[in-house]
Amino acid sequence: MNLFKDRYRVVTCSYGPAPEGIAEHIQVPDSESISYMNGRLITLKMYRKVYWGTPAIAWAKEKLKGRAFDVILANDFEAVPLAVALGPSLGVHADLHEYSPSQFEHNPDWARRIRPYREWVCKKYVSRADSWTTVCQGLSDKYFDMFGFRSEVVTNAAPYAALAPTPVHDPIKIVHHGGASAFRGIDRMVEAVMASSRDLRFDLYLQDVGGSVIEALRELSKDDPRITVHDAVPYAELIPLLNQYDVGIYSLPPVSFNHLHALPNKLFDYAQARVGIIVGPSPEMARVVEQNLLGEVLPDFDGSSLTHAIDALDPERIAEWKKNADAAARALSAEAQNAGWERPIDALFAR
Repeated sequence: MNLFKDRYRVVTCSYGPAPEGIAEHIQVPDSESISYMNGRLITLKMYRKVYWGTPAIAWAKEKLKGRAFDVILANDFEAVPLAVALGPSLGVHADLHEYSPSQFEHNPDWARRIRPYREWVCKKYVSRADSWTTVCQGLSDKYFDMFGFRSEVVTNAAPYAALAPTPVHDPIKIVHHGGASAFRGIDRMVEAVMASSRDLRFDLYLQDVGGSVIEALRELSKDDPRITVHDAVPYAELIPLLNQYDVGIYSLPPVSFNHLHALPNKLFDYAQARVGIIVGPSPEMARVVEQNLLGEVLPDFDGSSLTHAIDALDPERIAEWKKNADAAARALSAEAQNAGWERPIDALFAR
């Protein structure tokens, strides 16, 4: 919203308080769920009723009824049908955070019941937007192959941080941060570090997303004094904190299409923090790391490969990665990505 609030009269409709500086905010009550779906209607494949019966959608539709807008920016696939139905005079832009029909495909029940519904939403409504953005090339290609629209790529980049690389520590300090999801293979990363023979420090800063994952990781690593599992820190404190480390790691098991093509914000956080990066062979992450010489791409997702990479680390190599991260930080920043938002929105207003 910061991109557009000084150029257009911006009205937002979302959960939570008003973003700073916008003209008007319509706050969706937390009690109106965006995730609830009527299971009986899903079984009957009555998808139109499923969508318009979603509590948050029904609430927003009623509150926005009769309002006139020039352009609507729909935040992820759930918002697109409502945006299309509201009929803005100049068009709808859809920002798609991931390939929604495959979001939880690692769950067989979800894949059987919910994927067809999301495919219906994409085919019937998302394809009717006037422009699209998504977070990486693999997702853009998939949407084009399946539904015939081409999304511009705008990555989940972090704001530019005016930091310098820190000297490499002795022992080497390794870090991982993010959500503590059971499907992200964090336990494998912990086990890989535990299997390393070198002196090091490995700190994890994890956001609790349910499922007792953090407690399980603390139990797993309790006998290894090199490893500490911390609670997450506020984002405003994160990049300076990461700057005090040497290498950030993330080896994400490809349990779904979206996991395979993940290009997460933590990769860009590590770059802004000027630390080296070790990732699994996820194609989108590998491309960024290799193109900018930021670190190492593992040959596979096995824990033994990560252990070997950690054992082979040397200070000179890490210092070079940090130097390269510093050189690439501005190009990999959110500010450099802003044009990917501005072009489609400005094009709609130019109609």
